[in-house]
Amino acid sequence: MSKDMKKILVTCALPYANGPIHLGHMLEHIQADIWVRYQRMRGYTVYFICADDAHGTPIMLKAQQLSINPEVMIENINQEHQQDFAGFNISYDNYYSTHSDENRQLSNLIYNRLKENGFIKKRTISQLYDLEKGIFLPDRFVKGNCPICQAASQYGDHCEVCGKTYSPTDLISPISVVSGTTPVLRDSEHLFFDLPKFSVMLQAWIRSGTIQEQVANKMQEWFKAGLQPWDISRDAPYFGFEIPDKPGKYFYVWLDAPIGYMGAFKNLCDKNFYIDFDEFWCQDTNTEVYHFIGKDIIYFHSLFWPALLEGSRFRKPTNLFVHGYVTIDGAKMSKSRGTFIKAKTYLQYLDSDCLRYYYATKLSSRIDDIDLNLEDFVQRVNTDIVNKEVNIASRNAGFIIKRFGGRLSDTLADPALYYSFVDASDCIGKAYFSREYSRAIRAILGLADQANRYTDAQAPWIVAKEYGRESDLHAICSMGINLFRVLMTYLKPVLPMLAMRSEDFLNTELHWDAIHKPLLGHQIKIFYPLFKRINFKQIEHMINAAKEDISVI
Repeated sequence: MSKDMKKILVTCALPYANGPIHLGHMLEHIQADIWVRYQRMRGYTVYFICADDAHGTPIMLKAQQLSINPEVMIENINQEHQQDFAGFNISYDNYYSTHSDENRQLSNLIYNRLKENGFIKKRTISQLYDLEKGIFLPDRFVKGNCPICQAASQYGDHCEVCGKTYSPTDLISPISVVSGTTPVLRDSEHLFFDLPKFSVMLQAWIRSGTIQEQVANKMQEWFKAGLQPWDISRDAPYFGFEIPDKPGKYFYVWLDAPIGYMGAFKNLCDKNFYIDFDEFWCQDTNTEVYHFIGKDIIYFHSLFWPALLEGSRFRKPTNLFVHGYVTIDGAKMSKSRGTFIKAKTYLQYLDSDCLRYYYATKLSSRIDDIDLNLEDFVQRVNTDIVNKEVNIASRNAGFIIKRFGGRLSDTLADPALYYSFVDASDCIGKAYFSREYSRAIRAILGLADQANRYTDAQAPWIVAKEYGRESDLHAICSMGINLFRVLMTYLKPVLPMLAMRSEDFLNTELHWDAIHKPLLGHQIKIFYPLFKRINFKQIEHMINAAKEDISVI
C-alpha cells in the first residue's frame, strides 16, 4: 500500500471507569502514542482513539457507595482520564465512553446479526445471589475457601495460593463481598455466544501471523482445552445496555466494551464527515486496525472479539500488540509503599517526557514485564536526555548566537558524518515500526555519543580563542546544531514536549523526511535550557504524595 493510501486506526484498551489512571496504565498509552506519532511523521493517515469502559456491576456498586448516579460518576471519571492522558501528551483524536448512543446502536446491531446467523443460544444457569442487595454476584464479588487447596478468603474465579481456576459456585463457605452475607444459588436464563463455532476461523487467523508468537502459543492452550460458549448476558440490576428483545437482561460488559472501539470511532466519524466508518470496519477493506492491549485481556481480544466481528460481518483487527505489566523497584505497585502512583500525582512532580523516555528504553515487541526502577529512572533521564542529547545544542548554540547573530553556516563542516546520521533513519524507523523502541533508543544514543565526540574533538571553546578561525568556529558549531536537529527528529515520537521546545529553538519543525537536507544559512533563536535535570528529592516527594492519595481514597 502506498504512503498516500495507507490509513490506520489505532486503539488502546479501554480504562475502566471506576478509578484513576496510574503509571501501570500509562505504559500502554505511551507505547501506542509513540507508534502513532512515528507513523504520522512518516506521512501515514492515522486515527488514534480510546474510551472509558463504563459498564458493569463494579461501577454500579461504586456509584451506590458514593450516593451518586452512575452516569454522573462515569462522566466525572472520563474528564479526569482525559486530563491525565493529555498531561502525558497522548495524541488521541477522540477519547469517548462505552456508555454512548453509538455504542448502544452498534452493540444491538452486532447482537441482532449474531442472532440472525444462529450464534446466540439460551441456557439456564445457577449463580450465587445476594438476597440483601438483590443482585447476582460476579466472580470478584464472592470470597470463600478454595475448593482445591482450601485456602481462605479467595475470590470466586481463581485461587491466588494454588493458582487454580474454578466457578464461584465451587467455593467453600462463600461470602458476598458486597454485603458480607451468605449468598444463595438461584437459576436464571442467560444468552450465550457460540464461540466454538469459530474455532477453525480463529486458528487460521492465528497462523496468519496476525499476533505475537507468545500470544499464539498461549491461544493453543485454550484450543487444546476446547473453546466454550460465552455468557453474554447479565440480570438486572446492572449498569449497561439492556438487550433489545430481552427485558431485564443486559449485555455483559465484555460484550459492549470492545464494540466501544467502533463506537468511539463512529463518534469521530460523525464529527468529521470526511472519515468513512465503513472504510475501516467493513470486511472488504484495505485499511488497517491495531489494538494495543495488556496481557491480562488477551483472551477477550484474541478469541471473543474476532469471533464477534466475524459472526456479525465486520472486519477483524490487522494485529494485536500485547505488552506486559509494570513493576516499580522490582515489585508490584504498592499503596503502602507509595508506589501505586497515579498519573496526576506523577505530573505534579515530574515532566511527562521523563516517563515516556524511560518506558521507551525498556519496551520491545515482546510481552515482557517492565520494571520502573526509580534510581535508574533519575540517572537515565539525566544522563541520556540532559548530558547527551540536550548537551549537544547547549555546547554549540552560544557561539552561534553571540558570534554569528544566530545564523548557521552555509556549508557543512563534515558532510560524511552528517549523512551517516541521516542514513541511520532506516534502522531507527524500522525499530519504531516494529515497536522495538529500546533498540531505537540505543541507536539514537550511539549517534548522540558520536555528536558529543565530534564536539570534544573540534573543541569550539578553544577555536573561539584563536585568531583567524571564525569560519572554522562557525562551521563546527553549525555542524553540532545540525546533528542535534537530526537526533531530536528521531526522538520526536518519544519526547514530544522536548521536541516542541527544540523546534522553537531551531526555528523549524522537525520532519522525518526533511533531515536529508541540513539547515544551512538558517536563523536559530536564542538558546534556553531545554530540559531540567531531575533529582531524587522529586521522587521522594512523589512517593509521599502517593501515600497521601491512598489515605484519602
